[in-house]
Amino acid sequence: MSDSILSEVNQGVQIITLNRPEKKNAFTQAMYKQIREEMLAAAANPVVRVVLLRGAGGVFSAGNDMNDFSPQPEDGALVPDSPAMQLMKVWIAMEKPIVAAVAGFAVGIGATCLPHCDSVIAGNSTIFRLPFTSLGLVPEFGSTLTLLSVAGKVRASHYLLTGEPFDAEVAYDLGLVSQICDDDQVDERAMQLCLKLAALSPAAIRATKSLLNSGACQQELLQVINDEMVLFRKGRESAEHHEAVAAFIEKRPADFSAFE
Repeated sequence: MSDSILSEVNQGVQIITLNRPEKKNAFTQAMYKQIREEMLAAAANPVVRVVLLRGAGGVFSAGNDMNDFSPQPEDGALVPDSPAMQLMKVWIAMEKPIVAAVAGFAVGIGATCLPHCDSVIAGNSTIFRLPFTSLGLVPEFGSTLTLLSVAGKVRASHYLLTGEPFDAEVAYDLGLVSQICDDDQVDERAMQLCLKLAALSPAAIRATKSLLNSGACQQELLQVINDEMVLFRKGRESAEHHEAVAAFIEKRPADFSAFE
């Protein structure tokens, strides 16, 4: 495993840490693969009762690493075989609770992954953003379904279409966050919750998760994720996305005025 993902088991909790603080823990393709491997290990390890996902350096994640994502599909892979899709399948099917400790920034995948967690503890100064349209892309990780389900059409449309940043209170109101605390208490509060969950009946936890996340719901979600990723990849090949990337690199606003 590279140093960009750290993992340890502590008191029945598998702690997975995004460890690229110098890049605000932006996801790379390798990180998708590594997180999947760690979740599979957690699922298979009888000692592990709960998975805790956190970010190093006081930041959860600033989203996907723009420099790591080429315009073409990774290694020519089909959508179902992509590292992101493979991780999402494992994440959605996880029978053990997943808790996220969120601080600093939760952008892109750093925000769209949260509805697939069982509890999300966020620092009160955390900034959330779903910036996909500003990058010439569509949302991912099923967020066009999950955010619609928890927030309703108007609010989901507002933040998915505009890409406007929002704070922890709004994230709580939208259903992305379960608890808010002081920034310096996020990791402690998240670990306390994990230990509480780890002490409960594992059979009852599994059964409850299966009711909350039925096979039919998983199939619908995976279909939405696949549809999103098809359009996401198409977007990555578009002139609009190239303009957005160039603007990002050149530190200027993107100019979409020439596009229809």
